[in-house]
Amino acid sequence: MILQIALTGILVGCVYSLVSVGLTLVWGLMDIINFAHGDFMMISMYTVFWLYSLFKWDPFISLPIAVIIAAALGLTTYKLIIKRLVNAPGLMALLATFGLSLFIRNFAQFLWSPNYRFIGESILSGKRIIFGDIIIGFPQLFAAAGSILITLLIALFIKRTRIGKAIQATAQNRDIAELMGVDTEKIYMLTFAISGICVGVAGTLLSGIFPVYPESGAMYGLLAFVIVALGGFGNIWGAFYAGILIGLAEALGGFYFGTQFKYAIAFLIYLLVLQFRPKGLFGW
Repeated sequence: MILQIALTGILVGCVYSLVSVGLTLVWGLMDIINFAHGDFMMISMYTVFWLYSLFKWDPFISLPIAVIIAAALGLTTYKLIIKRLVNAPGLMALLATFGLSLFIRNFAQFLWSPNYRFIGESILSGKRIIFGDIIIGFPQLFAAAGSILITLLIALFIKRTRIGKAIQATAQNRDIAELMGVDTEKIYMLTFAISGICVGVAGTLLSGIFPVYPESGAMYGLLAFVIVALGGFGNIWGAFYAGILIGLAEALGGFYFGTQFKYAIAFLIYLLVLQFRPKGLFGW
């Protein structure tokens, strides 16, 4: 039983990691907290759900559309809100994105009601792998594998490509990066788009596992903040490992202390780590 629960926590933690990677890129590059990050994921989940309900499209088919919509949300947020606050105190961007989060959440509730909605059937529904007493559902396994793959691709993109090096240079010093010919405006836009891609993929992967409702992105967004701070700001692999740690702690904490305490356990770990590593486990 313990091994089964731990494995489930690790698989879910991989998806938490993908949500957090998008946030850590923006936070590490621009020192801006996008409070609406989780709500972008909620919109991608609704995109997948409605395409399934209206046209019977499987989440695999809906994935590109959900990703495009989430990336467009990221770009629009930058162009209309963040662009005007790049040089403002960080609290201004925090309050602005918090207001955006409330707007998206309440607008979704107005359009689609607060009811829970589920995707009934998909290509992976009901399929599972059995190893002795351990049962692994295909939806959870595919969600974890997809999250690991996207995280790896983003890490390679940042580390190996010319644009990725420009993102790193901008994160270290914007002024010097501009002197070296880097168009920081385009870098910021690209980073918000990549952030949207991360939550678009994560929302699609989670829509086949968890219910879809207007508040569904709120807790994932909050967990992403904890994971980013725990892993170290701007550290992609730090966010990845911290996401797995939080998923594991949440699953085991819910088993031993009750599901009502599973998030409290995750936040308690974060607070304890900060006492010894204020910049996170992998911060510098």
